[in-house]
Amino acid sequence: MTTISITSYGTGHNDNPIASDPVAVDTTSLHNPPDDPAVRAHLTQKSGLDIEVARYVMATPGADHLIETAMQQIRDRLAEGRHQIDVHVSCFGGRHRSVTVALELAFRLRVLHAFDGEVHVAHRHITRPILPSRNA
Repeated sequence: MTTISITSYGTGHNDNPIASDPVAVDTTSLHNPPDDPAVRAHLTQKSGLDIEVARYVMATPGADHLIETAMQQIRDRLAEGRHQIDVHVSCFGGRHRSVTVALELAFRLRVLHAFDGEVHVAHRHITRPILPSRNA
């Protein structure tokens, strides 16, 4: 049986997960609540586990393409017969964008693609303090 391990994290914590040949998904091009004055006060203290944050992040033009590109890389590894696939989903702080995309990937694997192996999701930095924005 194949196991897919999806880990969301923030590169700003300097504590990245380690794996051999992971599918790497960089979500820094997606909308980030702490960087947007229109939603900062309302969404920053929430995480990608909250539907409001997920909708906000997924409304970014290109979000679906980013996820489909990662899905194709996962399918390629499955076609190679791999039994362990690591997927590392990063953003800067590890609370909003990476969490949203990690959950979306897991959903698509479990529900839309009816993947019959195990899918594990871990959010490495979701409870860490919010980092100062790199765009400030």
